[in-house]
Amino acid sequence: MPVKNAAVYLRECLDAILAQTLDDWELLAVDDHSTDISGAILNEFSKKDKRIQVFDNQGNGIIEALRLAYSHSTGAYITRMDADDLMPFQKLDTLRRLLINAGQGCVATGLVKYFAEEGIKDGYRKYENWLNTLTRTRTNFTDIYKECVIPSPCWMLHRTDFEACGAFGADRYPEDYDLCFRMYEAHLKVLASGDILHLWRDHPSRASRNDEHYADNRFLQLKLYYFLKLEKKKNRELVIWGAGKKGKNIAQSLIQQNISFDWVCENDRKIGVDIYGQILQSPTAISQLDDPQIIIAVAGEVAQNEIITYLQKNKFKKGLDYFLFC
Repeated sequence: MPVKNAAVYLRECLDAILAQTLDDWELLAVDDHSTDISGAILNEFSKKDKRIQVFDNQGNGIIEALRLAYSHSTGAYITRMDADDLMPFQKLDTLRRLLINAGQGCVATGLVKYFAEEGIKDGYRKYENWLNTLTRTRTNFTDIYKECVIPSPCWMLHRTDFEACGAFGADRYPEDYDLCFRMYEAHLKVLASGDILHLWRDHPSRASRNDEHYADNRFLQLKLYYFLKLEKKKNRELVIWGAGKKGKNIAQSLIQQNISFDWVCENDRKIGVDIYGQILQSPTAISQLDDPQIIIAVAGEVAQNEIITYLQKNKFKKGLDYFLFC
């Protein structure tokens, strides 16, 4: 558990861990250069309970904090916690039982819920509902290029599977999304509890709101990195659908990597326009391509559904022929 300036929430978080029905656990907490009393609170709890070990981050940031914590871990099952969140009392036991019953080659997860003193904004509630729908049907990885589909503080792996996924060895942010992609790359099977197993606290100082490592362009570049690594076929033509901000960012990245592509959009004012040396075309141009793979970079839900309907009518398959990037 990385900890940075979480003092206002930390006691409640630690109390929730101490209240777990499973008592055979160890908590490796790393103070990441906090300037509040987070370190003192951690030390206070570690003196009361030997299962809690506290370390100071010798590097900087969440990834190095996670690596330090993991280097001191001894457990057969690995999970992560965020210092401003809460876990229901049955979380650890439920996730571990899923893994014990299924064996290796799996990632265990459960439902999540946002909460905040000032109420939850529609965007967060929409993400919560979308993510929980995937989890209930265990289809998380089918939408992996859209958003992070395994919530970072609500997963558990066999240690051997965690090692096979590269543990916390990667330097790519957002680190939770990167790990999710590596779980997908390792073909881990999703095990899902129908219970709410993690309570996400939203607040103005949350890292995902303020840290540059979680900016939109970081997410987009991570998606493109894994798409090119895991999905793109050399003998298939690549198409970007959408010429908004995300479509332009993807196009720029592909040009920088000397990767050829066709670019389509439905905006009549943009069709025929030269952007970055690429002429935008109508979506009908896709029918002229032999065997394209399509990145959908259109954000609006209505527009997305129209695009998906069009592609499915033309026998394109999700996750094979087209991929939602937003």
